[in-house]
Amino acid sequence: MDTKKNKRKSFIRKMAMNAKAMIEEFKPDVVIASDDNASRYLIKPFYKDAELPFVFCGLNWDASAYGFPYKNVTGMIEVASVPKLLEHLKPFAKGDKIAYLAADALTSRKEGRYYRTLFNLNIDMRYVKNFASWAKVYEELQDACDILIVGNKAGINDWDDNAAERIVMTKTKVPTGTLYDFMGKYALIGYTKIAEEQGEWAAKTALRVLGGTDISTIPISKNKKGNLIVNNKVAGGMKITLPESMILEAVQVIE
Repeated sequence: MDTKKNKRKSFIRKMAMNAKAMIEEFKPDVVIASDDNASRYLIKPFYKDAELPFVFCGLNWDASAYGFPYKNVTGMIEVASVPKLLEHLKPFAKGDKIAYLAADALTSRKEGRYYRTLFNLNIDMRYVKNFASWAKVYEELQDACDILIVGNKAGINDWDDNAAERIVMTKTKVPTGTLYDFMGKYALIGYTKIAEEQGEWAAKTALRVLGGTDISTIPISKNKKGNLIVNNKVAGGMKITLPESMILEAVQVIE
């Protein structure tokens, strides 16, 4: 529908109507709808509790915003794998105080709220607007928490890759983790979503519906798989040794 790049209301209405017209012309037996906007602008206004079954995927965090489940809708919600990340970090932690450091951006704040509410975690949230603040808070948190989740750098416009790596190598005292593959070089451990899981689940579910399974009996699911990233450079700076089993499990080892 291209409604993430083109956010004008008139364009969104037009594309939703175009998608509806294509569905009515093609007359499919099931529809796979990817990402939030397909649910927001197509399924919710036009197909709530309709006869045509829909399988959604890539819907971020919470399906209740669209009133799901409907009798004709199921799907897979996309969530960050925070519990799995913490599971990998806790063996290196001295306590259970968790902090989160990210850019002062709408997306990061939304993610932080879900970390607290969805996973019932007590987290010290820190949001920064520039790189100098990030560096300062990163160092401060080494003495203020036992585990640090390093959030997205997007929104820190003066981000300095080289300086960030130097800080991480010289200042890290507590185990750090990230949920983004591109932030892996700034953390001890990364645990990232596998995008293909969403598509595979949606396709298999659509085939079940085509095979005669009542879609209303298929519960909404959440992604469960993830890719492990380990950073031996950060481990060396912390003077710890990552277990061989963890290194063998990792899809990426940063040396």
